[in-house]
Amino acid sequence: MAGIVESLCESANLKPGDNVKTLRGSTHGVIRRIQKDGRVVWTPAGSQSELIALPESLILDKKQKK
Repeated sequence: MAGIVESLCESANLKPGDNVKTLRGSTHGVIRRIQKDGRVVWTPAGSQSELIALPESLILDKKQKK
């Protein structure tokens, strides 16, 4: 439970270039930009598609190398 709370706190510090993963850990990618409304534009690994997500749905991926 503590890990979930910590990961939600980290979502407020996301910035372009950060490696992230979904809360379930099933998809990894890189943040491209933060929109004015706070939503995150990111690209999943191995794809050129851009996805839009709420920052609460992504967490920093500390295991991924930049």
